[in-house]
Amino acid sequence: MPSWSVARSIEIAAPVSKVYELIADFHTWTSWSPWLIADPLTTIQISDVPDRVGSKYSWKGEVIGQGEITHLNLEPNRLVQTDLRFIRPMQAVCKTGFQLESHGQKTLLTWNIDGSLPWFLFWLKPAIVDGIGDDYQRGLLMIRELAERGKISSQIDNMGIETFATLKIAGIEGTTGLFEFGQSFDQMRSRLDLEYREEGLPLEGLLVSVLKRTTSGPQGIEFLIGRAIPDSLVLPSHSKLVEWRYPACKVFHIRHTGSHEHLPNALAVADRLVKHQRLKLDKRFKLLIHTTLQPETPADQLQTDLYLPLRA
Repeated sequence: MPSWSVARSIEIAAPVSKVYELIADFHTWTSWSPWLIADPLTTIQISDVPDRVGSKYSWKGEVIGQGEITHLNLEPNRLVQTDLRFIRPMQAVCKTGFQLESHGQKTLLTWNIDGSLPWFLFWLKPAIVDGIGDDYQRGLLMIRELAERGKISSQIDNMGIETFATLKIAGIEGTTGLFEFGQSFDQMRSRLDLEYREEGLPLEGLLVSVLKRTTSGPQGIEFLIGRAIPDSLVLPSHSKLVEWRYPACKVFHIRHTGSHEHLPNALAVADRLVKHQRLKLDKRFKLLIHTTLQPETPADQLQTDLYLPLRA
């Protein structure tokens, strides 16, 4: 059977003992799970003793399915090995684990998984590797914030299906990685405001990111960051800004509250809910409206609204 494996790492500014507690104790998994954030009504059952060999963590949810994780081997401050069993929507067994390396008051944490596929599903391997890799990276970011700051600044609200008004934007284009988008946005915003000032354009319009492509990889995000402008406004012929517009349409709306570092959570949750609800998307783009911004709003309270246009 075709085998596959995924490993993702992150450096955490916290001692290894603190990080180990967060991954050895199943009770903490509900705080940083990259999947539960999409299905908060999931039923979770955890062994009475959550941090020993043989301890179990099981889940059953409408969106994320059903499964069970069992601790196989625990080496304090060094290693956590688990057995992962998926029950629904499809059955599978994988070996997963965490490796920890102490570097003074910092910790290098690696999360890995090994699995296999039936031979007739070999073609799913790239999608599985990319998807789980992104999920693991989202989880590691939340573990890092929990270890360093004692909380996670990422809240998702499903706002449902809405009607979105006609939108016209003038902005600048760029590419970046999924997990670098927050940093790229801050840099591009400064460039955008400078260009608006040079062209004598007003800075009052909503700040919007149009995601034209969202895939894994170092340059997997192709986007335009701009401001909403009146339909009557015509850009000068010498303008360096790119004009983009879209007519009124139905959209699926997800709201993210928290650091831009965790915006991949909003994208992942939206994709999972769209599939669960069997919605038909216009896949040409996704919209992010940056409702609140720094420095007026603290990073952990930023509100970003994600809109996925639906096919007529």
